[in-house]
Amino acid sequence: MMPKIILVTGASSGLGAATAQALAEAGHIAYAGTGAASGRPPVAFAPDGDPGLQVARPRPIALDVADQRSVNAAVTAITAEAGRIDCVVHTMGPVPRGPVESFTPYQLAQIYDANVLSTQRVNRAVLPQMRERRDGLLVWVVSRGDLADEAPFLALHSESVAVIDHLAASYAKELAGFGVEATVVVAGLSVPETGRRLRLVLPDDLGTAQAYEGRYPGLVDRVDAHLAGQAVTAARLAGAAQAVAGLVESPKGARPPRVTAGAPGDRLPGTGDDG
Repeated sequence: MMPKIILVTGASSGLGAATAQALAEAGHIAYAGTGAASGRPPVAFAPDGDPGLQVARPRPIALDVADQRSVNAAVTAITAEAGRIDCVVHTMGPVPRGPVESFTPYQLAQIYDANVLSTQRVNRAVLPQMRERRDGLLVWVVSRGDLADEAPFLALHSESVAVIDHLAASYAKELAGFGVEATVVVAGLSVPETGRRLRLVLPDDLGTAQAYEGRYPGLVDRVDAHLAGQAVTAARLAGAAQAVAGLVESPKGARPPRVTAGAPGDRLPGTGDDG
């Protein structure tokens, strides 16, 4: 199989970084989009220091998905260096937590920009070349969209996932005639980052948030405890990353529109194993 040229957004840490690493180790040329290029080489020695062992590394590239100029520059640079882009992997931003009313309109715009509009910027930059070649793949990697069913104050995350689902489905239908495919990978994770501190988007309207806290005392703490209990493990990150790699390597025309990924033994909603 010929290696694919792949751009992974949000790849500075967490799920994006794990996905870019898995794709590089699978033999693909993976570009890890980050806020700024780190200068890390595409191939580095293995962690044990054995100079006889080499581990493939993704190639870092400066990519601010909130800035169309940065997106265009990254796509132009990759195309100039590698000749094309075969696949784009979109990853989500941090999870918004709080009553919907307590998020300002500006915050809602930022949340939807990070999770939805940013993917449109990248798609519009790469799709012309994919349509011309009659080949390409768009992948959205999302964390679980049913969080609002399990705990309150997580509705904006679930809404973002729902919008991504509809957007990906629309792209899949419209691009079919150009030989370009689109699919969604549900990572089976509550939050896309690792570490003890949850990376959340909190409401700016503290007065409204406090009014809800007064009506439902302790609820915010219980929601945070619920999220913390859904710890992102290395196995779950690896499972999601391998699911993306599997999609990339699947024959054209055989890729499903939606894949649920997880570590071995995970009991994920919607799989029939979540009793």
